[in-house]
Amino acid sequence: MALLLSPAKLVLLAVHFTVKADVDSLTCLAARHGTILRKELLLRILLTYLPEALQSNKYVGFVEQLENGTFPETGAREVDCSTVEGLTEEDATKKVRKLRLLSLALPEVPEEVSEDATALFLLRRSYKVDEEAGLLDELPSLLLPFLDYSPYIRTLMVSTILPLLRRNCEYYPQEPIPYSLLGFQQLPDRLAVNLLLSQTGLRETELHLVGRDLKGLVGPWLFDEARWKDNDKTNPSDTQDSGTNDATDGSVCPGWEQFLKWLTTHAAKTWRVAVSAIEQWDGPGDIDLGGWGAMWLSGEEQGHLEQRYARAALASAYLIPEGSTQALEGAYSIVAKIASLLDQDPVPPLSSALAILPPLAGQVTDIVSSARNATLMRNDLLDDSNFLTKPKTSSIAFLQGLVLSATLLAKAGSPCTLRRAGELVLLRDEREQKIEATKLIHALGNSGPKTDDRFWIKARNEILWLRDWGAEDAPPVSEHPTRGIFSQIKKEFLEIEILKALLANTRYTLARTIYEDPPDQPLARQLLQDTIYATAMTAYDNASNPNRTRGGLKKCDDIIKSFPKTIEKSAPATRKIEALLQATHALSEYRLVLKQGEPFTPVVLRVHTDPISIIDKILEQNPKSYTKIQNLISLGTGMVQAGLTLRDKHGNAKTLTEEEQERQCLTAERRITAMCIDTALTEDDFETAYSYVVNHLSTLSTTNSEADEYSWKAALQAGKYRCTARTLRPTHLGNTSGNPEIRHLEQRIECLSTALRIAPAPTLQEIINAFRRAEEELEAAIKAEDEQEDAWDTAGDTIIHSGNMPGGFNSSTTAFEHRHSTSAKPAASSRRHQVEEAPMSLFDLSKASVMSAQRNLTALSSLQRSTGLSRSDTVTSNASTAERGIGSDGEDGAQNQAKRARKRDQLREAAMGTLVSGVGWLVGAPAPVAERD
Repeated sequence: MALLLSPAKLVLLAVHFTVKADVDSLTCLAARHGTILRKELLLRILLTYLPEALQSNKYVGFVEQLENGTFPETGAREVDCSTVEGLTEEDATKKVRKLRLLSLALPEVPEEVSEDATALFLLRRSYKVDEEAGLLDELPSLLLPFLDYSPYIRTLMVSTILPLLRRNCEYYPQEPIPYSLLGFQQLPDRLAVNLLLSQTGLRETELHLVGRDLKGLVGPWLFDEARWKDNDKTNPSDTQDSGTNDATDGSVCPGWEQFLKWLTTHAAKTWRVAVSAIEQWDGPGDIDLGGWGAMWLSGEEQGHLEQRYARAALASAYLIPEGSTQALEGAYSIVAKIASLLDQDPVPPLSSALAILPPLAGQVTDIVSSARNATLMRNDLLDDSNFLTKPKTSSIAFLQGLVLSATLLAKAGSPCTLRRAGELVLLRDEREQKIEATKLIHALGNSGPKTDDRFWIKARNEILWLRDWGAEDAPPVSEHPTRGIFSQIKKEFLEIEILKALLANTRYTLARTIYEDPPDQPLARQLLQDTIYATAMTAYDNASNPNRTRGGLKKCDDIIKSFPKTIEKSAPATRKIEALLQATHALSEYRLVLKQGEPFTPVVLRVHTDPISIIDKILEQNPKSYTKIQNLISLGTGMVQAGLTLRDKHGNAKTLTEEEQERQCLTAERRITAMCIDTALTEDDFETAYSYVVNHLSTLSTTNSEADEYSWKAALQAGKYRCTARTLRPTHLGNTSGNPEIRHLEQRIECLSTALRIAPAPTLQEIINAFRRAEEELEAAIKAEDEQEDAWDTAGDTIIHSGNMPGGFNSSTTAFEHRHSTSAKPAASSRRHQVEEAPMSLFDLSKASVMSAQRNLTALSSLQRSTGLSRSDTVTSNASTAERGIGSDGEDGAQNQAKRARKRDQLREAAMGTLVSGVGWLVGAPAPVAERD
């Protein structure tokens, strides 16, 4: 029946079978009516009416048959023509005219494709299936049978459909690209690459898939000749959006340049993505085409991509913003990978390279180590003129040296980025290099096994390698600059810093083995000495405990003693440090706070502008500490010997001559004695203060004739002291007066006498006034005591003469008592006066005091004239007093008063007469008291 159908009805029937997706019936119809149902017509019918959701394998065979012009034998198979049998020819013709079949033509296709109906159908059908049904994954079934049929279809399939299919349906189906196949194909190359890689490396858990994405997305995408055209000229907005000037490289393959930009951008922000990409992908030669055949670029194109990829990889290493060991390990893996891709000598593993520290200086040419290239680490890293990123042996060796250097710093605890390391090498700034070297050596002391000598030996070798990158016998700097991050630092500086680190970490034996024992010592003897002293003082300054057997002071002591061949015990610097340690240790015996809330630390003593004043704080904060005067004087002497009491104009401790040191020690002793006297008086211990005045100040005042502003003030304060209820009582009186008040006044007068001998002339008036007041008080006390004794004597005589003696004594004894009264009374009075004759003064002035007295002679004479206190007046006054005593008490009273007058005269002589005449002896030896039979 089909043989009788008109052409119009055949077309309508073919459309019907196409709409119903009855491919078998359509095949039969096409096989029997090939002259009417030509290939192009059927392809247009398929394109227009074939359901987009129909699986490609259901009709792709029919397309192949159309293309080949051969159909399978249909035999006697009947075709259902019922849908068109009832139509008139006119109706059939009208319906055919209304079919509006889609055209196969496509814009922007090669000429050979524009004339190929089958290729055009396949292309149009692919776009339609994707756009209207969203069945991108159906396209392989449609196009794979025709890969060999059309190179254009193969290119589309491999470079566009395959990357897009993987990106949307396999790799990241949850985040598909919002473009159809045709829309994606028409995107600018840079934008297309960004979309393909928009999900790559976003999640840290998927870093292992970065290489997969590059192999499966970027790699296939490159294999399209259209990618190598100057797309930026036809898409100016693409260049503007990319922010990259493609005047040279971009016009060759803009999409590839965009990938390189993606790589370097990630290196600067999320370096793990960039490192993973380079580690996992070998570049444009490492491509996954999904088994859809093989495609090749030309040698020139392949070489260009590889060189650009290697340059971007080196640039990525410089852009890594971290100095952590993980980041540097990633940078080193980039170095190893690029050396491998460029068929250079293999780079040893990082651990091996750190162990052997390879000599790299010879591989780094002068052009790479030029200072002007420092800017190239920040700008134009992908530019062909950038020598640092040019894929060649010298640039790779330079980068390897930087990575090893930064890794050594990072492992020591002083992280450094590759860019920073590169600037140290290229700029050759000695100051910056010293800062980094000091940080490194300091960090070594805070990391690693500090007590392991092997650790320090290795660290020293690494530091020296950082200076020259293994070029131990480098030529002079003027000819070939030393290369390394510490290239501008003198080797002696590094050795000194290493020695300090060894000593700071108690590696004394190792330090001695390296720097003192070898015949060819790394440091000159003077440098070694200075370094040892400086490190010892650093340990002292860092100490928190003033005890020399602990902490920093012990370390200071051990450092000095660790180099017996270099540090002599008799050396002035050694003696100063020893004196400083002794003085500081002495302070550990006391509670001492100089600032509220801040405990005393040894460094405070060393930098104190007036260290002797610290002893005043000790006396203030430690009750009864004034009783340890010898210890405190020894402490002050130690401060002097340590050079703390005299400083130069820069505030540093001054080395004293023997004469200066002796003078400073004497001054310190006088000052400390005065402090102890003042503190004793403050704590109401007059007896101790008095003892210090007569036993210390008297001796010190005659030792040196220089002005002393401390002693006379202390003696004056002791002379002015008045007993109170809080005053400590003396533990024993010895042979002194039994009257405490008289004894105290006599002691005050002795203190004032000492003050007169040692005080400067302008202060004598104040002291003499105090002396006169004390003398008047003493006379009043003695007079009161005499009156009290006379009252007791009178009371006793009254009892005897009245005969009312207790115990039954009567008048029979009166004669005996009368006979002996004359002799007994003087005996009793004699014994009493013998007690009173106990030494009132222990001045014991030495010959030196005579000189001091002569110094005050002129001023004192004028004061005597002005006050009327002359020696003759004193004698006259005493004589008058004696006469009054004789008149009232008879001969015994006269003797008593004469002895008291003589005693007062002795005190006056001590203060006045001896100063004028130059005699300084006050003698008051007691006469032995007769025992009763």
